[in-house]
Amino acid sequence: MPIAPRSREPDPPPEGAVQPPRGDFAQPGPPADQAEPGPDAATGTAAPDDEHAAALREADDRWRRALADLDNLRKRHARELKGQAAAERARTAAAFLPVIDNLELALSHAAADPGAIVEGVRAVRDQAVNVLERLGYPRLAETGVPFDPARHEVVGVVQEPDADPNTVVQVLRPGYGEAERQLRPAAVTVAKRE
Repeated sequence: MPIAPRSREPDPPPEGAVQPPRGDFAQPGPPADQAEPGPDAATGTAAPDDEHAAALREADDRWRRALADLDNLRKRHARELKGQAAAERARTAAAFLPVIDNLELALSHAAADPGAIVEGVRAVRDQAVNVLERLGYPRLAETGVPFDPARHEVVGVVQEPDADPNTVVQVLRPGYGEAERQLRPAAVTVAKRE
């Protein structure tokens, strides 16, 4: 049993877009009571009103096609951005898989030699720091450098006679990243001014 095709109305234009002329307006032309053919009917040339109506229909068609092309471009761009974001998340997660594997290996050998566990966990931490550095987020844990509010977060101020005032004395929690690409600032204690 054949299925009758449904008439498909075009998608509504995006919000704020200029609306095309609707087809329910009266078409330009002679009034209905002047149904007699004009002088152009014998020669077969089109009346100027017919040319304007054809030009209007063509402009409307071009406008609708341009609107559809723009909508398709917007949808394609959104799909591409979503795909790129997913690929980047997968790349970042894959970079951490060796770290997880080495942590599981260290935990499986926990009963054998407790001293080796500390050494293994330290090696895994170094591997994780290396992964972050390769992703563009180097570790910030230097002491003796001047305090920089863009890179450091002060959690304490101490009296330190051997340190210059306003310098980092101790790093309590390292920071990762630099400038605009910072994951977090380093939590530090700073030498007090005298």
